[in-house]
Amino acid sequence: MSEKLAPRLALAIILVGGLATRLVAQAGDTQNADNTGYGTAAGEFLLFGAGARGTALGGAFAAVTTDVSAMYYNPAGLAQMPRPGAMVGTYDYLADTRYTWGGVALPFSGGQRAIGVQLGTFGFQDQPVYTVDQPDGTGGTYSVSETFVGLTLAQNFSDRFSAGVTVKGIFDQLGQASGQAFAADFGANFHSLLSNHPIRLSFTLQNLGTDLSYGGDALNVDVPRETDPSIPTLPQPGQFRTKGFPLPTTFRVGLAYDLMSADNNRLTLLSDFNQSNQNRAGFTAGGEWALDRLGDSGFGFAVRGSYSYAPANNADLVNPLSQTSLSDEENLQGLAAGGGINYGSGNFSLGFDYAYKYMGILGPTNFFSFSVGW
Repeated sequence: MSEKLAPRLALAIILVGGLATRLVAQAGDTQNADNTGYGTAAGEFLLFGAGARGTALGGAFAAVTTDVSAMYYNPAGLAQMPRPGAMVGTYDYLADTRYTWGGVALPFSGGQRAIGVQLGTFGFQDQPVYTVDQPDGTGGTYSVSETFVGLTLAQNFSDRFSAGVTVKGIFDQLGQASGQAFAADFGANFHSLLSNHPIRLSFTLQNLGTDLSYGGDALNVDVPRETDPSIPTLPQPGQFRTKGFPLPTTFRVGLAYDLMSADNNRLTLLSDFNQSNQNRAGFTAGGEWALDRLGDSGFGFAVRGSYSYAPANNADLVNPLSQTSLSDEENLQGLAAGGGINYGSGNFSLGFDYAYKYMGILGPTNFFSFSVGW
């Protein structure tokens, strides 16, 4: 090696070694950083579900849904509806608030396609207004009404694969402020047999859309024309500009397998992996046992249960890399259970379902739904 080449080679080794060290350091910093946007999404009511059966089974329900509530959980499942149907449900949520969901759907083109419309609304009425200057109340009241309306189209592309899409508008009325957004849900479902037992795999992307920003009288202000208070001027009307907040976009992969599958008896195990733009990855696991017919009566029933893990429930926001020590009550958050009874005769069917979902230190919630098919 020449005397001129040796220093150059040594310099190159030093530079490459330093660059590698810097890259490793940067990678370490990235690994130690938690950029999860906890609590940064608007329109959280979009995550409340649809129907008591889905609430009892959590997000894992997306793999098995083939009724009207498929419009919410997985649009692809709507293409597998055996007959037209309608469903309405009400969620007795926290702090005396209520969420109501309803939908109507019908298959067409010989059952190859299906179309449906859904409506969900959440809020409360006439709450007193308190301020720092008037802690006992101003005498005024305010109300909150959050609503979404969705249209779903689904299609069977083969005897094993279906896909669907839902487009929806989101409308917020928060006192004297209002906001709007547009979003879409996408879903796919693959169904087959494994050891002669049904198995289903689902992929869904929910609430992919525009940011939700607000305007209205609540943002109107009067500001002085001059910054010097000694100069008398009339105030200038203005309006605060709000930042747009993203919707709670969530990607899910669901898997369901019928551990027991007979003509009148079914035991299904379900699981779900999910990733949200406002949380780290979570999962759901659950099961459903259903007896389709009690003898020749036409009546059947089902019992269900699940547990949904959301990492944000165990995050220390002061130091997001650490985990808090949860109490037993907090650890039970995400536990859900329920059941239902149904009646069928020919093409006509009726169903009533109930779900109980525990919200940790916030207490329990209850979901009731009623369905009809024809």
